[in-house]
Amino acid sequence: MSQNSYEILGVSKNASPEEIKKAYRKLARKWHPDINPGNKEAEERFKEISRAYECLGNEEKRKLYDEFGEEGLQTGFDAEKARQYKEWRSYQEGQGWKKAAQDFGQYHSYEDVFGDLFGFGAEKADYRTTLTTNGRDIEYDMNIDLISALRGFETEITLQKMQVCQTCHGSGTDPGSTMQTCLTCGGSGRLNVGQGPMVFTKACPQCHGYGKVGEACSRCRGSGQVLGTEKIKVIIPQGVKEGSKVRVAGKGEPGLNGGKPGDLFLIMHVKPHHLLRREGDDLHMEIPITVHEAMAGGAITIPTMDGQVRLKVPPKSQSGQTLRLKGKGAVNPKTKKRGQLLVKLIVKVPQTNDEEVLKAVEKMDSFYKGGIRKDISL
Repeated sequence: MSQNSYEILGVSKNASPEEIKKAYRKLARKWHPDINPGNKEAEERFKEISRAYECLGNEEKRKLYDEFGEEGLQTGFDAEKARQYKEWRSYQEGQGWKKAAQDFGQYHSYEDVFGDLFGFGAEKADYRTTLTTNGRDIEYDMNIDLISALRGFETEITLQKMQVCQTCHGSGTDPGSTMQTCLTCGGSGRLNVGQGPMVFTKACPQCHGYGKVGEACSRCRGSGQVLGTEKIKVIIPQGVKEGSKVRVAGKGEPGLNGGKPGDLFLIMHVKPHHLLRREGDDLHMEIPITVHEAMAGGAITIPTMDGQVRLKVPPKSQSGQTLRLKGKGAVNPKTKKRGQLLVKLIVKVPQTNDEEVLKAVEKMDSFYKGGIRKDISL
């Protein structure tokens, strides 16, 4: 909506539900397309009136609109997150200015440091510097399966975060308002900081160093930012593990007055796999083998991250024995080196009551040397 919803219906912000409904019905009758056939202006006006009433005629939507403006009506808007952000932003700005008044850091020119000491006077206006604030880093929890974590992938996420207000382009000032000299700094854009003989200047927190102020933007209410959603393409590298952080530079929240945007950090949460288990950069896998394969040895086919491979089973292998395949484990995201694949052999006996089979295995018992459980004790 290009106008304030209250202005579209011609009612005050404290209008009662009955007054809003009455105003809507009056305007709807006047601008209804059936009464104004073929009139494009009337059609657009009717749409504006309907949208305004849809907002103000609903108690919950009206509360969100009064608190957050049009952003509060967007699909997926999280009012609680928005309130938490406002509290955080208010605290950060307050703490940031307190800190600025206590130290001398981050001057942008020699004139900033010595201007008040040597009385540059009117020339100080030439050295004004806007008050910038870097954007906040944000974190996003991402659930992925183990195979995706091992292989890496590219995807797109939809993220709710603060964005630069498109109405005022981040200035916080209504583009149509008349700019006036800032009363806090007298139009210089600077304020004295410090006490005693060493007096320095910093950008004015009221006008952010511009020297002039205007009416607050109605959309962002002077903050220069609004809560919105953004689709972001992200690349997850090979080998991320549980708790890994993937940095997406510049995709955090925007800075103020030219400040750098923050970064987005994706926090990886890896789901367990039915066959593979990761420990460090090594992968563990249990593979069943037959009694004959365990005794006679041979080559078996097993799955790996590089496809099917042939694994040599040594003769006289025991159940629980582990075989190692170098370079078939997980990729270390930092070193790019791969760990091992450790394959644990599990001997499976046939599930049968066949007499011939039972006689054969009974004969096998005679080949055991001594009692196989003789050394087992507590």
